[in-house]
Amino acid sequence: MIVVASGADPVYRDALGGAYPAITWCKDGGVVDVSDQNGWLKLTEDDPAHSQWYIERFRSMAAAGADLAGEARFIDAMLARGSRVLDAGCGAGRVGSLLASAGHDVVGVDLDPVLVAAARQDHVGPRWLVGDLAELDLPAQGITEGFDVVVCAGNVLTFVAPSTRREVLRRMCAHLREGGRVVVGFGAGRGYDFGEFLADAEVSGLVADVLLSTWDLRPLADDSDFLVAVLRPAS
Repeated sequence: MIVVASGADPVYRDALGGAYPAITWCKDGGVVDVSDQNGWLKLTEDDPAHSQWYIERFRSMAAAGADLAGEARFIDAMLARGSRVLDAGCGAGRVGSLLASAGHDVVGVDLDPVLVAAARQDHVGPRWLVGDLAELDLPAQGITEGFDVVVCAGNVLTFVAPSTRREVLRRMCAHLREGGRVVVGFGAGRGYDFGEFLADAEVSGLVADVLLSTWDLRPLADDSDFLVAVLRPAS
């Protein structure tokens, strides 16, 4: 089970790792039973308008001046100018578009065609593709050059079907160029224990370089409710 944010005034840890008004993954809050299916597909099957609601929610926050760039700042600090970035689970292009604006070569992939259409409309420049991260194979689509960073932010990994988690991690690793790293961020209480994730990463050929509790570099503690993991290939 993945618990989706609900309640009167919960906190969404995003961007700088600080407190933002809640961005609930389900408009009515509550619990989404994903068992072994993709949690985002479950949401959109139950509510076909959910994707557009999600898009408009982030557009409204951006228009109101909310700081939504924390993840992008983190990734940009890791990279030389003009690096290649794969935004895995790009949604409507929030993270990838900012990295493209900073001078990086960005490809974004997301399962939801509505979100990808919004990314293409709002953020011209990066290449936005519809695709399942569990079947990620960009060379088959003519994108043969690897990436300096694969970033998977916004709790994306907690939405993939549990049986595909290791395959998603393995495929992200396979798309790195030499010296490249995978960066994953997600919150606790979403059906994917941090220790289980790190074990899955190791089985998938990735080891942890840095573990943090926020996108603004605060250290990970036993009681942290968010994980930012910088991973590198084991060999």
